[in-house]
Amino acid sequence: MPLKCKRQLISLMISLVTIWLLPGCDAPAAPPATAKPPTATPLVMASPTATAIPTSEAPRSPLPTPTLTATLEPAVPTYGYQVINTYPHDPTAFTQGLVYTQEYLYEGTGRYGQSSLRKVDLESGEVLQRIELPPQYFGEGIALLNDRIYQLTWKEQRGFVYDRDTFELRQEFTYPTEGWGLTHNSQNLIMSDGSANLYFLDPVRLSEIGRVEVRDGDLPVVRLNELEYINGQIYANIWQTDWLVIIDPASGRVTGRILLAGLLKPEDMTQPVDVLNGIAYDPAHDRLFVTGKLWPKLFEIELVPLQQ
Repeated sequence: MPLKCKRQLISLMISLVTIWLLPGCDAPAAPPATAKPPTATPLVMASPTATAIPTSEAPRSPLPTPTLTATLEPAVPTYGYQVINTYPHDPTAFTQGLVYTQEYLYEGTGRYGQSSLRKVDLESGEVLQRIELPPQYFGEGIALLNDRIYQLTWKEQRGFVYDRDTFELRQEFTYPTEGWGLTHNSQNLIMSDGSANLYFLDPVRLSEIGRVEVRDGDLPVVRLNELEYINGQIYANIWQTDWLVIIDPASGRVTGRILLAGLLKPEDMTQPVDVLNGIAYDPAHDRLFVTGKLWPKLFEIELVPLQQ
């Protein structure tokens, strides 16, 4: 690996440690109502090619220099990416949840007064089916299990269950935390709330049956956001960063890290864009898709190991 690349990777890993160690600092000015104010004020990861500047975030107070008494797990592999295909994506969609099945994407979007559930054609990006959430709800992660679609809301502590084909509302449920990301392991729903915890929910009773804390070495990994269950592992966006982590659902241990900096090019940012968020997987063809909030593109990517 060229010396410049090694230095960049070392810098990125130091930034990653800083994020894990410092979940918060003095609170900044309150963000607009359309933004997701953090449970704890986050640090945006420094990277050589930042994906995008969030449009909905207030300026952050400088963080103190951390004392690195904890360590990341040294044996965990780190991946970059290669773009395989690029697809159009609705640039007005504030993506909070993403699922792929049978040639279609299902997408949950956020913001008060703009939240929705959608069925989308992958190739064209055309929205084929859509319902709007009531304006008092900020839509969050979604999961498709059997013939039902589950959708979380952010601060309202309320979820919705829809018929997969008609989008007819079948059920509502509550939970005691914020709602962020949602996926499933074919048996149970798996939910994030912006902390380092993942919650397992019974899909019938819609109540918690277990939880794990996600840790990378000694460090709890906070701000777990959008989730996708892939080949027995959970892939999670880390909110306001270009990083995904791969998580063992039984132990909560991080088994891989993925750096997705630079997916959007300057020419793609002709209008305001927000952060990386949205993971979907096509198991039949082993395809991994990612996008972001207000991004004009959705990417099929292949993971490429980075030399440590």
